[in-house]
Amino acid sequence: MTETQNEHELRMARPRMAAGALFFNDQGDVLLVRPSYKPKWEIPGGYIEVGESPLAACKREVQEELGITPTIGPLLIVDWAPNEAEGDKVLYVFDGGELLSDQVSAIELAPDELLAAEFHPVDAVDELLIPRLARRVRRAITARAEAHPQYLEHGEIMTSYNS
Repeated sequence: MTETQNEHELRMARPRMAAGALFFNDQGDVLLVRPSYKPKWEIPGGYIEVGESPLAACKREVQEELGITPTIGPLLIVDWAPNEAEGDKVLYVFDGGELLSDQVSAIELAPDELLAAEFHPVDAVDELLIPRLARRVRRAITARAEAHPQYLEHGEIMTSYNS
């Protein structure tokens, strides 16, 4: 017996997807944003809209949140990170590179979304970010240094692709 097209479609994943960027200053500190609607810091970015690519969403979110349009570099991370409250999620992190002082001074926060945007030492991400985002950011920093994107699940590198 073959299943109908509708039964097959019902089993297809429909994850929420989000994209963000890591930006750095000349000291190697990472830019974090403080949302008005969450207790912890985040990286600039947000949800991908229907018909929008992850890169286009990243660029749009950075512009909306920070009011700047820096060049967004290569993909660093793809993270499969389902969440009990929100369902299946696929998260993309791109390399925003080093922001120049004129770009930093041009930042204008989205007043309805963000309370602050500040550079923090990489060592501080564990205390400032929720654990799964801290793992993702640390892995993205490694991927950037190695110039090699990484696939993660829940912010962790998969050690075996055979299981």
